[in-house]
Amino acid sequence: MPPSGSEPARMNRKKGDKGFESPRPYKLTHQVVCINNINFQRKSVVGFVELTIFPTVTNLNRIKLNSKQCRIYRVRINDLEAAFIYNDPTLEVCHNESKQRNLNYFSNAYAAAVSAVDPDAGNGELCIKVPSELWKHVDELKVLKIHINFSLDQPKGGLHFVVPSVEGSMAERGAHVFSCGYQNSTRFWFPCVDSYSELCTWKLEFTVDAAMVAVSNGDLVETVYTHDMRKKTFHYMLTIPTAASNISLAIGPFEILVDPYMHEVTHFCLPQLLPLLKHTTSYLHEVFEFYEEILTCRYPYSCFKTVFIDEAYVEVAAYASMSIFSTNLLHSAMIIDETPLTRRCLAQSLAQQFFGCFISRMSWSDEWVLKGISGYIYGLWMKKTFGVNEYRHWIKEELDKIVAYELKTGGVLLHPIFGGGKEKDNPASHLHFSIKHPHTLSWEYYTMFQCKAHLVMRLIENRISMEFMLQVFNKLLSLASTASSQKFQSHMWSQMLVSTSGFLKSISNVSGKDIQPLIKQWVDQSGVVKFYGSFAFNRKRNVLELEIKQDYTSPGTQKYVGPLKVTVQELDGSFNHTLQIEENSLKHDIPCHSKSRRNKKKKIPLMNGEEVDMDLSAMDADSPLLWIRIDPDMSVLRKVEFEQADFMWQYQLRYERDVVAQQESILALEKFPTPASRLALTDILEQEQCFYRVRMSACFCLAKIANSMVSTWTGPPAMKSLFTRMFCCKTCPNIVKTNNFISFQSYFLQKTMPVAMALLRDVHNLCPKEVLTFILDLIKYNDNRKNKFSDNYYRAEMIDALANSVTPAVSVNNEVRTLDNLNPDVRLILEEITRFLNMEKLLPSYRHTITVSCLRAIRVLQKNGHVPSDPSLFKSYAEYGHFVDIRIAALEAVVDYTKVDRSYEELQWLLNMIQDDPVPYVRHKILNMLTKNPPFTKNMESPLCNEALVDQLWKLMNSGTSHDWRLRCGAVDLYFTLFGLSRPSCLPLPELGLVLNLKEKKAVLNPTIIPEAVAGNQEAGSNPNSHAQLVGFQNTEDDHLAKEASCNISSHQQGVKRKADTPLGSPLEPGQILEKNEDSSKVKLKIRFSNSQDEEEIDMDTVHDSQAFISHHLNMLERPSTPGLSKYRPVSSRSTLIPQHSSSCDGTPTTKPQWSMELARKGTGKIIIQIKSKHSMLMNYHGSKIWSSSFEGTESEKQDI
Repeated sequence: MPPSGSEPARMNRKKGDKGFESPRPYKLTHQVVCINNINFQRKSVVGFVELTIFPTVTNLNRIKLNSKQCRIYRVRINDLEAAFIYNDPTLEVCHNESKQRNLNYFSNAYAAAVSAVDPDAGNGELCIKVPSELWKHVDELKVLKIHINFSLDQPKGGLHFVVPSVEGSMAERGAHVFSCGYQNSTRFWFPCVDSYSELCTWKLEFTVDAAMVAVSNGDLVETVYTHDMRKKTFHYMLTIPTAASNISLAIGPFEILVDPYMHEVTHFCLPQLLPLLKHTTSYLHEVFEFYEEILTCRYPYSCFKTVFIDEAYVEVAAYASMSIFSTNLLHSAMIIDETPLTRRCLAQSLAQQFFGCFISRMSWSDEWVLKGISGYIYGLWMKKTFGVNEYRHWIKEELDKIVAYELKTGGVLLHPIFGGGKEKDNPASHLHFSIKHPHTLSWEYYTMFQCKAHLVMRLIENRISMEFMLQVFNKLLSLASTASSQKFQSHMWSQMLVSTSGFLKSISNVSGKDIQPLIKQWVDQSGVVKFYGSFAFNRKRNVLELEIKQDYTSPGTQKYVGPLKVTVQELDGSFNHTLQIEENSLKHDIPCHSKSRRNKKKKIPLMNGEEVDMDLSAMDADSPLLWIRIDPDMSVLRKVEFEQADFMWQYQLRYERDVVAQQESILALEKFPTPASRLALTDILEQEQCFYRVRMSACFCLAKIANSMVSTWTGPPAMKSLFTRMFCCKTCPNIVKTNNFISFQSYFLQKTMPVAMALLRDVHNLCPKEVLTFILDLIKYNDNRKNKFSDNYYRAEMIDALANSVTPAVSVNNEVRTLDNLNPDVRLILEEITRFLNMEKLLPSYRHTITVSCLRAIRVLQKNGHVPSDPSLFKSYAEYGHFVDIRIAALEAVVDYTKVDRSYEELQWLLNMIQDDPVPYVRHKILNMLTKNPPFTKNMESPLCNEALVDQLWKLMNSGTSHDWRLRCGAVDLYFTLFGLSRPSCLPLPELGLVLNLKEKKAVLNPTIIPEAVAGNQEAGSNPNSHAQLVGFQNTEDDHLAKEASCNISSHQQGVKRKADTPLGSPLEPGQILEKNEDSSKVKLKIRFSNSQDEEEIDMDTVHDSQAFISHHLNMLERPSTPGLSKYRPVSSRSTLIPQHSSSCDGTPTTKPQWSMELARKGTGKIIIQIKSKHSMLMNYHGSKIWSSSFEGTESEKQDI
């Protein structure tokens, strides 16, 4: 139940004590969402929301909310009609007639557009005027109830409809709909305050067909059928205060499974998948137990729901008390490879229930804390479930990823703090996007951001101990839990928000340790550390002279000062040393404990206490050192390049028990192709106690070494005899045993070895004939009849092995390739691939892994010139309707073909797919693949690079992807990869060199052709009000943006000459307030210039580019909502806001107050547009859609609009 009365009058003061000042002049306490009609045929939704808010300032007279792509019909506040204006500058970032095509300009404009509607800055797309009758009520800080009717028609983002085109009713067809999106995207499907810091309680109601189930957040209170029993309404209540961004919905003909171990947990899946659902979720209760145990805290919600849906936006999406998963994660007990992956997804989503959903964040710059904690506790779960080896391997993998990304792009900043907004203060000036908002980030950057966050949490744990770390988490959860139960004390709810400073304060209170240097190094600045190490042993002094250099000048690097652990394995044991890395110290002397090798042989103690016999004949007789490791615990985010002798790497591989050390030595041994390295790797392959991932890496390293030693290699091809011994019949070595995958270690090795063997090459750089025959025999004699596990992944790897054995074709006299003159080996490969593809049509494998491998293999044959290069097969497999993994594999081949063959036609086909494909994930993946494997780059001459392509991509990121943040940022990444930051070189110079600035009565150089370096450093114009006069550009990241926007005619086109194809009656594109005037047939503008008192009437037909006037002077109702801004408007001037006339929902004039464009505020341009029409309509300032009443007029008038 929402709180009532005037309780939050002192809210801001109380909240201020807790360190959270709301950017909004009100506190939201409760929200109702009611969707009473969902039409799968039309893909439409109709409903209303009701927000209960308490004003926190006395002169609150406009309320800003978030809403994208919803059509708003009516707004009432406390049952009084309220006028509203709708403005979404992100729909079209730079207005289209502009020939501006440089990415710097776009990124700045995009960041400004996102800021203009950012709820964390108190902004929003929907601006509601509080009716004058309620002003007194507001001044007493009494409750307001805002009721908004809205509908959604064919949403392009936020809600995703899946409607299979087969026979039967919607439920029989498996039609379903679910909410999705990246970060705070709830505004896409209902009006709300779309901020992670505005918490409230929720009542959610969904009316659906009787055969459907609606799953949403909180407890299902009741399900009510309509009288005719054809529909039912699901009523959910969420009594724990939650941010709108964590609200979700899934509706479909779901099958329902109550978890047999935990009755408060319910699982939902699409029809006929129940057996898979039972198996997949049978493990979930153990994850619950683990988290509750380590956090010493109960799961915060009263229930938990998992929903598995098709065409998922991401594999895992966590929302308050429910998570939405991809249906592709479901698997049966026969599947080996998918099991750990799915369990990891389930564990991840549950970690985010505690930190991310229950505990939310104060602002975007605190996101790293939530992502870090949830990633860190997920890591602890991994350590317990899969063991320390798997955990350390995962940490090493994540560390390598973040290091490679930061060195490539210049750094990931976890805690961005923004100063005055000058270019030089921009903490991410090396990037082609702004990091001020999650919605402007590249998806890859965000993925790496999450990766870095959990690694930094691990560094904090190293510093303060795991015990203290878990106490800190428990403290955060306890405070939040207490706050969440305070039903009528909504000012307490800010305890459920975590901030960086609050988190650090908890750490110092609990542990008593100062971790400020660590935070400064890894959180407040970006970059990783790059160490180069080498050593010499001084026999006289029995000292190890270690030299450690740093590279801190390359992009993405930083200087490290602090402790660094070095582990030295000597004959007498393993010793840890902590070096202090100072400003300029390079050399470090480490005393050795052992004298050089003694004659009497004795066992050598290892780090884990084990004692082993070693063959020491390989080592240096003068030195007691076996191997050296720098930062073995990975307690610095670093890349280490260390030089030691090959025998040291071999000892490290054989005897060091840490999997990370073994992986490092395998990587190093690639540079030492010697018989000793070969032996060390073979020994590891044969060692069953060795971690399976290390053995898999050793396979590929052995193949590389064998290829380097090809002239001196003796015996059978590498790994063949070993494979025969482990997996083939004793009596007939070329026949593989019947499959038995009961030992997973052996299974992974069995499917990896042939893939690595296929990479072997003979002196002629061809795959040895016996290796190919061996792989073909493995396929031929593969028998899975007695195996309890599926062999689909194993067979897919055999096809990958065939593909790896392919070498470039040798063409004789440019002969045309036909099936008859195919190389006999290639013919055998092609026959196998064709047979597998045909078999897949009859008996599809799990997740179609075999089709995926076949498609990749065909592309390899094409690239090597064995079969004609032709994308048509891949294009047919990429069509909508195939399984998503097949589509992605086929699209990857088309992307590669586009690059290799420089095909403009295929590039167009891909770009059309990005615009039109029904599956958001596929659209995102195509952009991602094109960015990773681009058809050309900014420094290349390419026939594909032309003006049409620039325009097409610009249009895609400018307006074509406005309903999916991830897609838009993907388009920006691609544009950057192809054209760089400045204007693409293939474009001609823009024609218009000068722009007439009417306001300042002078001509200026058109900003579209200001060179990048100059444009980047331009200060704001001489007009001191330039910020105030441009809606959505206050506090922009770059001051020059305001100037560019205010003086550039072509960059912000407005809505007078609209495109004729805007459907009438549908939401209009951007504009102003249009007034009807029966006498005038011409469109006229009245403009009051800010520096004079006179209105000038301008005839629209005669003035060149009237849009310049509008873009220059139209100021969308800049009425301040906080006392801090009220200097612009004296309290007594309320009367000037009372309108001349207004229009109700159906277009008939009403007596309810409507907005007037005239504001008693200095420097506001007043614009009245007069049109001969029967109804007035609302349009608005900045590239946005607005709900309007119907408009009737002549065709030419419609054209004008």
